[in-house]
Amino acid sequence: MQKTDTPDSVPHSIAQAMIEGFNKHYRLFRETSAQAKARFEQSRWAEVQVAVKERIRYYEERVAECVDRLRNEFKAESLDDAAWQQAKLHFIGMLVNHKQPELAETFFNSVSTKILHHTYFHNQFIFVRPAISTEYMESDPPTYRCYYPKTEGGLRSCIRQLFLDIGWGLPFANLDRDVDHIMRTVKASLGGEWPEIEANCQIQVLNSPFYRNKGAYVIGKTVNGHQEWPFAIPVLHDADGKLVLDTILLEAWRISLLFSLSRAYFMADMEAPSGYIQFLRGIMPNKPRSELYTMIGLAKQGKTMFYRDLLHHLRHSDDQFIEAPGIRGLVMHVFMLPSYPYVFKIIKDRFGSSKDTTREQVKKKFLMVKQVDRVGRMADTLEFTELALPKTRFSPELLEQLFDLAPSIVKDEGANIIIDHCYIERRMTPLNMYLENAGDERIDHAVREYGNAIRELARANIFPGDLLWKNFGVTRYGRVVFYDYDEIEYLTDCNFRRIPAAPYPDMELSGEVWYSVAKNDVFPEEFGTFLLGNAKIRAAFMKYHRDLLDAAFWQRTQEIIRRGELEDFFPYPESLRFCNAFAEAATAGETAPA
Repeated sequence: MQKTDTPDSVPHSIAQAMIEGFNKHYRLFRETSAQAKARFEQSRWAEVQVAVKERIRYYEERVAECVDRLRNEFKAESLDDAAWQQAKLHFIGMLVNHKQPELAETFFNSVSTKILHHTYFHNQFIFVRPAISTEYMESDPPTYRCYYPKTEGGLRSCIRQLFLDIGWGLPFANLDRDVDHIMRTVKASLGGEWPEIEANCQIQVLNSPFYRNKGAYVIGKTVNGHQEWPFAIPVLHDADGKLVLDTILLEAWRISLLFSLSRAYFMADMEAPSGYIQFLRGIMPNKPRSELYTMIGLAKQGKTMFYRDLLHHLRHSDDQFIEAPGIRGLVMHVFMLPSYPYVFKIIKDRFGSSKDTTREQVKKKFLMVKQVDRVGRMADTLEFTELALPKTRFSPELLEQLFDLAPSIVKDEGANIIIDHCYIERRMTPLNMYLENAGDERIDHAVREYGNAIRELARANIFPGDLLWKNFGVTRYGRVVFYDYDEIEYLTDCNFRRIPAAPYPDMELSGEVWYSVAKNDVFPEEFGTFLLGNAKIRAAFMKYHRDLLDAAFWQRTQEIIRRGELEDFFPYPESLRFCNAFAEAATAGETAPA
């Protein structure tokens, strides 16, 4: 006899289906992340980029699977409010001993909001607030390992051992030499004197290295008495395929740059991600949890944390959303809350006449940015659908703009303005505005940074398309980052050409084009026409980046990419690399005293 669900068992079955869907997702996520160690050991660099791209789609695939299951097995859309409330309570009970409860709650939200109308998006039906604490979450293996210099042979011995304990299947080129470089660098940072070792002195190291591109980052901190010193140590391959410690980063702000949203996501093998986030927050207290979750590949959790932070900020502020300063875009409309360090971008219904694209094509460009190596030069975005914001917080001028420029995706539902689709990213100073107010020294720096951004993107197989100054921003660290993606292309898909000579001299003066132009043709000689009208800007550009105006630079870069040569990108200055900082000592064969 076939068993039928009782009314009370349906909510339990729904909760069970949701937890099974999440567990499948995290199992696949963790397997891909754990395989980063083997990819690193075996120098399978091309596979690294493929794995990052594939891992991004795992979440939405599992959510879609779970939604289909709930609809097919339980007719979930016909269930009443009481059933959904019960399903949530059953789900909470299943998370009591779970190792990723915060992620599972977010998965529950993702599935249920695909089924429920957005009027249900409050804590009675979904997890607007977390229900399960992640404090002191135990995991196997533990989140971090501890080494005690006072009882384990001293500081040098502990540093050496922590690298051996990672268990890479490759030999170190010269671990003793690299440990020596660490000791000398740390001692210099402390003013040349080692502090007295306290009873509680210990080195704490996150159990899994953080893998990205061609590097593995060992992250930890040293505790001594009431003092703590964070560190991050990149491990690379040398020319012979052996492991080398490339440098040690000791300042929290430098470590924070490793986790910048303008860089590719890390991979790390984590049973309890909340423990890793808590550890990282101890090192970088000013880095939002939302960004840390995003940078370890858990973008959906990053969005959840961001939205909670946004709601909290809205409750504790009273300013209004306004149009963001700068030149208004032809494809995107951008607004901001002055008291909040992010901008909100929506795709307009009608584009400028010079833009040959569609809404779906623009969305694909933004997805492309998530899937490639951003090399510190492209801003990552949080993508939201059905974003509800209080109507009272919008200025009348902005509301008028939104309903005029994007009426198909902006809805007025009384208390809230619902935005069907929105991108949110860190706020930066538009480069054109920065240059307008800059002195000679800052112009020189910004223009050099701008050209370096274009070069590094090119070596990562990215051509921005629209190189206008307004499409780049300046971060609080003075770094220039690209953030307008509607014309972005893979560099290898572009055809860089020199402008052919005119058949006769007068034709050059006529303003008429005497040569054919295909869709992906790019003529670098023309860049200067729309970029270099200002004499000071032109002088700085020609000093550092004259070759960007020559098709030969772009063609050479394409050849390198097509040969399969992957560039090394270091999220720290070249001067800090041990191979540079200790170049003279290496040549002389010197070794520092113990």
